[in-house]
Amino acid sequence: MSLNRATVIGYLGQDPQLRYTQQGTPVCTLSLATDESYTNKQTGERKEAVEWHRVVVWGKQGSICAEMLAKGRQLYVEGKLSTRSYDKDGEKTLCD
Repeated sequence: MSLNRATVIGYLGQDPQLRYTQQGTPVCTLSLATDESYTNKQTGERKEAVEWHRVVVWGKQGSICAEMLAKGRQLYVEGKLSTRSYDKDGEKTLCD
């Protein structure tokens, strides 16, 4: 048995980007930022690290996201993780 499930709570770094497939299916891309604060043990300096997550929402939910969401809005996302790749000049390249 296996499980592919992710939960992310963060802030939108830009307005949602809505596009459509050739078949007319809406696809919304979101740029979600999460941050983590920590103290450097050696210097005692407070640091903050930001991680960016690309979220893709398909179909009617994607249309609703594009209509209702905007940059700076806090968002809770649940879904599955997937890694895409493509072949370029015979070499496999991972998509960001």
